[in-house]
Amino acid sequence: MTVPHIVPLTSLDACCSLGSGPLTEDESVRYASLFKVLAEPARLRILSRLAAEGCGPVSVNDITESVGLSQPTVSHHLRKLTEAGLLERTQQGRSVIHSIRPELFAELRAVLQMD
Repeated sequence: MTVPHIVPLTSLDACCSLGSGPLTEDESVRYASLFKVLAEPARLRILSRLAAEGCGPVSVNDITESVGLSQPTVSHHLRKLTEAGLLERTQQGRSVIHSIRPELFAELRAVLQMD
């Protein structure tokens, strides 16, 4: 596992706010629900696997094989990620294909960006 290098703050002035300002009540509820979905280790493993494979369309079977979880477990986590809007689900014949929605992750990065 690669742990990101965290640079310590040299001044508290460098860490004054998140994103572009205070969140509204609606924004805080929305982002809290997204982060709650992401707080599940299996979902993070699935997302990291999708990202490592280029964020493109991947079948449920491919994901199941790559993360070492059962198909019903993977399907459950994919459903939760899709319901949250983090993944896009498409049906191709008998296969279900998932891909990452990068625009939502860009939004979450912006919320966490320290000014």
